[in-house]
Amino acid sequence: MKAVIQRVSSASVTVDGEIVGQIQKGYLVLLGVTHDDTRAEADRIVKKMVNLRIFSDENGKINLSLKDVDGSLLIVSQFTLYADTRHGNRPGFTFAAKPELAEELYEYFIAKCREQIPVVEHGTFGAHMDVALTNDGPFTIILE
Repeated sequence: MKAVIQRVSSASVTVDGEIVGQIQKGYLVLLGVTHDDTRAEADRIVKKMVNLRIFSDENGKINLSLKDVDGSLLIVSQFTLYADTRHGNRPGFTFAAKPELAEELYEYFIAKCREQIPVVEHGTFGAHMDVALTNDGPFTIILE
């Protein structure tokens, strides 16, 4: 499982011209699932992500977590995080999980986030999505 976490001042995801998820201060999370991922892996990444201290405190030091700043989450599935570009110019996606497993773990990941963070928005699994964000920093972390 890979999670690309972008600290944002705002973010939204649109499907077919309709906003399906939108947040202000928090994280935009691009989530990729591979074929051998488990719920235990999702649990580990959720725990690490919500406790990452990447927001500034009153002294300007990067010392506060998403919980500390009452931040929100916007979670978007992205199988292309498992693109294989080793051969040729067209990526392969054999490392990405089959849609059934990926969707189950994506939904589980969202549910686990909701246990800890009050505002959790998300995209539509398998849909073509337009994602907009204002990256705060920019500040981007990758968890695997």
